[in-house]
Amino acid sequence: MKKKLLWACLSLLIAGLTIWAVASQSRSFSPADLWALIRSANKGWLAAALLAMFGFIFFEGMAIIRVADRLGYRRSWLNGTLYGASDVYFSAITPSATGGQPVCAWFMMRDGIPGATATVTLLITLVMYTLALLLSGIVTMLVSLPVLMAFSRLSKVMIGLGSVILLFLGLFFLMLLRKPRILHRVCGSFLRFLEKIHLMRSARKLKAKLDTVMEEYTLCSKMLLGKANVLVESFFWNLCQRLSYFMVTFLLFMAVGKGTGMAAKATAVQCLSCVGSNCIPIPGAMGAADYMLLDGFSQMLNEESAVAMEMLCRGVTFYGSVSVGLIIVIIGYFIGRRRKTR
Repeated sequence: MKKKLLWACLSLLIAGLTIWAVASQSRSFSPADLWALIRSANKGWLAAALLAMFGFIFFEGMAIIRVADRLGYRRSWLNGTLYGASDVYFSAITPSATGGQPVCAWFMMRDGIPGATATVTLLITLVMYTLALLLSGIVTMLVSLPVLMAFSRLSKVMIGLGSVILLFLGLFFLMLLRKPRILHRVCGSFLRFLEKIHLMRSARKLKAKLDTVMEEYTLCSKMLLGKANVLVESFFWNLCQRLSYFMVTFLLFMAVGKGTGMAAKATAVQCLSCVGSNCIPIPGAMGAADYMLLDGFSQMLNEESAVAMEMLCRGVTFYGSVSVGLIIVIIGYFIGRRRKTR
């Protein structure tokens, strides 16, 4: 808990510094300008953008519960929304998004889903999430090549590195699903290491438990990998999640009257920024994603407008989804505690 709190405080500090750095890129920009932009925006488009932002959480939850359902553990969309929210929030405040899935797995196990099933479900979701982002990036590069070429040299390097990292991660997670013994060996080596440095008195019981869990994990992974329709459905929900995230930028540009052409270009910038920011292991890719968005928007808008739209788009896509995720996690946590005490 202390570690999570530390990362949350560090994330707030990075967020504050990032917002200050972006705002300082324009001498004439002020928070009042951003508020005036929001007030003058079309409320229908704004509402659609907020709905798309919530879709980023909702669709991840759907991807998780649909795979769990195929393994015999049917859960409601409300459970799924909690799982998605926990992953979105804790991924945003931990380096390389490492904290999201463990917390999500905790909520799943609290709801009666075995640890092995939760692990397989989340691994498949992670593979499909990675592939969905990689595919989105490749299609965007091909369809919107002028947008890609307009980025600065540093941004292009980040996009290239991000693409390679996404491909590597996708193959690595897929290997863990297809070759469970590799994961078994890694976990076993970790237990032996803890025992060797005297952080664990006896790892024998945990090793026996690990063997049992890995047997269940192997059965689950074989069952799912043998069903192509399950993988296709998981990919579909993860692609919906990615598209809903990108659509926020499109809808916000429409809300402020920039037109479909510029909104489409801004959406391409958003997609490529998501790909490129994966090469920076900072909580929520703060700083990296902001730099790339501002870089891309600066090719289409004047200095003041680029800063305002970067802060608006980033504010809804990232800070908005993280804030909503935190609220859902808090509500879900206390509702779960009340049920246990009855």
